Amino acid sequence: MSFDQMGLRPNLLANLKAAGISEPTPIQTRAIPPALDGKDVMGLAQTGTGKTAAFGLPIANALLGEGRAPEPKSVTGLILAPTRELAAQIHENLNLFLKGTHLRVGVVVGGNSINPQINRLHKGYDLLVATPGRLIDLIERKAVRLDRTRFLVLDEADQMLDLGFIHALRQIAKLLPKDRQTLLFSATMPKQMAEIAGAYLTNPVRIEVNPPGKPADKIDQRVHHVSQSEKAPLLAEMLDKHRDELALVFTRTKHGADRLARGLEKQGFAVSAIHGNKSQGQRTRALQSFKEGDLRILVATDVAARGLDIPEVRHVYNFDLPNVPDNYVHRIGRTARAGREGTAVAFCAPEEVSDLRAIEKVMGRAIPAVGNVPAAAQAARSGGQGRPGGRPGGKPGGRAHNGGGNGGGAGAGAGKPGGARRRRPARRGQRSEMA
Repeated sequence: MSFDQMGLRPNLLANLKAAGISEPTPIQTRAIPPALDGKDVMGLAQTGTGKTAAFGLPIANALLGEGRAPEPKSVTGLILAPTRELAAQIHENLNLFLKGTHLRVGVVVGGNSINPQINRLHKGYDLLVATPGRLIDLIERKAVRLDRTRFLVLDEADQMLDLGFIHALRQIAKLLPKDRQTLLFSATMPKQMAEIAGAYLTNPVRIEVNPPGKPADKIDQRVHHVSQSEKAPLLAEMLDKHRDELALVFTRTKHGADRLARGLEKQGFAVSAIHGNKSQGQRTRALQSFKEGDLRILVATDVAARGLDIPEVRHVYNFDLPNVPDNYVHRIGRTARAGREGTAVAFCAPEEVSDLRAIEKVMGRAIPAVGNVPAAAQAARSGGQGRPGGRPGGKPGGRAHNGGGNGGGAGAGAGKPGGARRRRPARRGQRSEMA
């Protein structure tokens, strides 16, 4: 089914054509028709599959047919996203789809001054993209009202649960009219999703495009078993082989991201770091420079794992493996976008073997290893020791082959970036630094 056959309005079709979007993706093909019919939709699809158009186009189509302006401080269509970066990306895409229309589209996120956001809300919005934390702030200041909201979107709902937004979502749900259309999209289906679906959706059309945990088919994955101190030299060596291509490097900690970026910068790489301790302005400038190619390497924590839509990203490096297996899929989903190919390289220290095993269990496949694999790591990955996600029984032995020699090391200044200490997951209900 083409966009023309879906019954979208001519100005939306013209904007899609101008943006070079000619054929709908699978999630768009299956989600847009029931959404246009006014039905609630629950979509399971990985990041990078075109979900913004899947929910944005049917809502915009409905609003364009009404021709009425929003009331002061009101929001007709509310789109909730877990991170500032994803909210900004959704806002950018919506403006692309709605170019030349009368619809008023806004975005409110933390990290920016709240007073200008309050002032802009006085006129109301046809579509408002918001992070839950900042929306609650605005509600408490009586700057926004949701009693006129007729369309609700929950994007990356599973990450909102991971970041502890369940209480914020419950608070927001109480303020919304029961007579509304709700579209929910998620990459995975944690147990709490049933509560969210029951509270927000009414007889939804359930759509599953990619099974949870399944990465894009065109991603070439591999893992290097190395010690923590060998990671930085190996990374520098690999980055040096494609200095003209964009690469994302993920670390587990904010301090580790900064330290790794400084070490790479000393070696002449065009690099910057983004994480929750950076101001919104710093994060926006770094992302813009990365998109424009002024920066070739972006070192990030999971703040950038979703919402970063840059088709030119060719390489993703997991400098530290995530301790939440699903986050691995979201991280590597930053490459091989828009039908392109990409590579995803993971570095696995002995103490991270249990994390690797949990990741492979979620994906339902083993990640090909480069070089020698220590016997203890082989046993743990095959399921012979410990439980998934737990500590393998026995100490990993020996010093792993680094798969690429020691040439081009990152130098003393970048030794052990990221560290080996594990970061505790955010407690449920704790407001995320990202919002």
